[in-house]
Amino acid sequence: MNLTKWIILGAVLGAIGGYVSSCSAQDIWSASPNFNNSPYNFANSASNFNNSPLNFNNSPSNFNNSPMNFNATNGVYDPNGNRIGYTTVSPQGIVNIFGNDGNRMGFVPAPAPISPLVPLR
Repeated sequence: MNLTKWIILGAVLGAIGGYVSSCSAQDIWSASPNFNNSPYNFANSASNFNNSPLNFNNSPSNFNNSPMNFNATNGVYDPNGNRIGYTTVSPQGIVNIFGNDGNRMGFVPAPAPISPLVPLR
């Protein structure tokens, strides 16, 4: 009876471990729990006009973001060399990643500001 109990406990723990290992880090907890990097921070949010495709600077209708602009330098490409989207930088320094259709696929948070050095006394 004791052996059966340990076998069942091992099977349950193994199943839980397999489920947890199959989840991505963001499914369990944000890769960086810092609020400055969080999509819930308004500065990073797609609800912020500076990050929205409704802003012409981020729009696929803007020729600078168009796949038809062969001189564009902000394209995002897959490993096969196909253009899948474009990037824009908001005034806050956030890099927004959009698909060719204008849907926001992700962002890279703005770098943390560098505080001035304070002399030691």
